[in-house]
Amino acid sequence: MEDMRIPSELIVQCMHCGMCLPVCPTYNLTLLEKSSPRGRIRLIKEFEDGNLPATDDFVDEMYFCLDCQACQSVCPAGVQYGKLVESARVKIFKLGKDKQKLVKKIIFKLVFLPAIFKFFASLVRLYQNSLNGVFKKVRLDKIVPERLRQIEELSPKISDKFSSEILPEVLKPTGDAKYKVGFLTGCFMNVMYSDINIDSVEVLLENGCEVYIPKKQVCCGSVMAHYGDIETAKKFARKNIIEFSKYNLDAIVINSAGCGAFMKEYGELFKEDESLRDKAEHISRIAKDINEFLYEIDFKKPDAEINLNVTYHDACHLVHTQKITMQPRAIIKSIPGINFVELNESTWCCGSAGIYNILRYDDSMKILERKIKNILETNAGVVLTANPGCHAQIEYGLKKAGANIKVMHPITLLNLAYKLSKERANNTHQKFFQKV
Repeated sequence: MEDMRIPSELIVQCMHCGMCLPVCPTYNLTLLEKSSPRGRIRLIKEFEDGNLPATDDFVDEMYFCLDCQACQSVCPAGVQYGKLVESARVKIFKLGKDKQKLVKKIIFKLVFLPAIFKFFASLVRLYQNSLNGVFKKVRLDKIVPERLRQIEELSPKISDKFSSEILPEVLKPTGDAKYKVGFLTGCFMNVMYSDINIDSVEVLLENGCEVYIPKKQVCCGSVMAHYGDIETAKKFARKNIIEFSKYNLDAIVINSAGCGAFMKEYGELFKEDESLRDKAEHISRIAKDINEFLYEIDFKKPDAEINLNVTYHDACHLVHTQKITMQPRAIIKSIPGINFVELNESTWCCGSAGIYNILRYDDSMKILERKIKNILETNAGVVLTANPGCHAQIEYGLKKAGANIKVMHPITLLNLAYKLSKERANNTHQKFFQKV
């Protein structure tokens, strides 16, 4: 990546069989060959061979792609399409051909710094809690540009308190610790889904984990890497490698699909860096999605009933990149009383794709419509998903559809079952002593 070379060995793997076409959301929108994985690979080859300049059309196609990697799951040749399109984006970014480069650089280099990110989140929270009503009352919202209104509508509610403000650096389970794990609080998860981070830590404690939360950890770098700014991504990754390497951890547990997928690539990212290579490879080996980790340790099964119809949306970077599908379903189905309804096209992208729904709102909404239609057909009361982008996108789609369906992380549901189990045990204990 450093010399901007797009791996030719990956390009020539493609047999042009067309198996990727039916599963590609953008090809299904346009039915144009250039908007399919097969077509884009041909474009990337011509670009790398010097036969095709970085035209606006070429750049647009590289960013029209969601990078959902559904094509990788069906490719008989095992083409690593995600690496190809991301390498092309890196080259485009370094050549200065990305028209949104300046905006992205400002966002990636400044906004994602922890202190600044929290500051902006605090401002958004103030607006959501106090100023939003005032703006609408005096009709100032009518003069706000449409793109800003769209971003506002897509934005989840900022948490009253960020998880990094609530959670200490070290938490110990009630009994003996069976595992020593690190926990990534993330950036969006920290400020928008603080409650899910707390649920995750409580579930880990319930399963005998001693949890370490480095206070100097930063954004994992996935958003920057997926959109071509690999240098900024590496700066963030380097910081996390150093911070998490301070502990002798059994695992680093992540509750966001995109973050987990990228942390598992840290080893590849620093394979040429002798000073950091070994540590980066170790971090990649022990990085675990929380569903994956709990399944591997034979998580504690709850015994309290929750009578609820639920369905599950597979986040792209969980199902296609990390190949994690049955673990979250096993966790969901372990809860007594749950009626699990399999979602049609559960692995079809929801259209969030990091910041795709902000940068390409119209395309994103067309893809979301298909997902919402499938969710409504399940008649579920709750749709579960394990990624903040999917969570916000699906929540937005359901709200637009007027559907009274809650979006929840599988670990939140598991933690609720644990809490109900404890309440029942406490009530039984109290009744026993009342009889005595």
